[in-house]
Amino acid sequence: MRRAVYPGSYDPVTHGHLDIIERSAEVFDEIVVAVMVNKAKQTLFTAEERVGMLRDVTAHLPNVKIDSWPGLLVQYCEKHGIKAIVKGLRAISDFDYELQQAQMNQQLSGVATLFMPTSPAYSFLSSSLVKEVAKYGGDVSHLLPAPIHEQLVKRLTERA
Repeated sequence: MRRAVYPGSYDPVTHGHLDIIERSAEVFDEIVVAVMVNKAKQTLFTAEERVGMLRDVTAHLPNVKIDSWPGLLVQYCEKHGIKAIVKGLRAISDFDYELQQAQMNQQLSGVATLFMPTSPAYSFLSSSLVKEVAKYGGDVSHLLPAPIHEQLVKRLTERA
């Protein structure tokens, strides 16, 4: 079985993330979308909320599994017998950072990283940018699945 993990914070999940998930699901027998938990990073949604959001928006993909992990990604891969990591690339600046990560992961565990270019329609899109625009009242509804947009607006309203 060809399995890969697609890690990220997904705070919140965007159409760009879904694009990579859906395309990866066509290539691999199973894609594990791993919500990574970084205690140093302040997120808008809890890991459990992000897992739930991802389960909702990937329910139509039978070979996609959602999970979370508080440690090193390579430890997750080793524990679950996963030999490949999928990473989406939006721009050359992503490549510089992701290449270092890929090389470190390969050195630590032998896990391969496969880079998938983001569809041009989403090349500018990041969760951080979406949150920033939404925080100041900008319309980001076209950048997120409808249920995710609703949760984002609700959370920002609660925090305002």
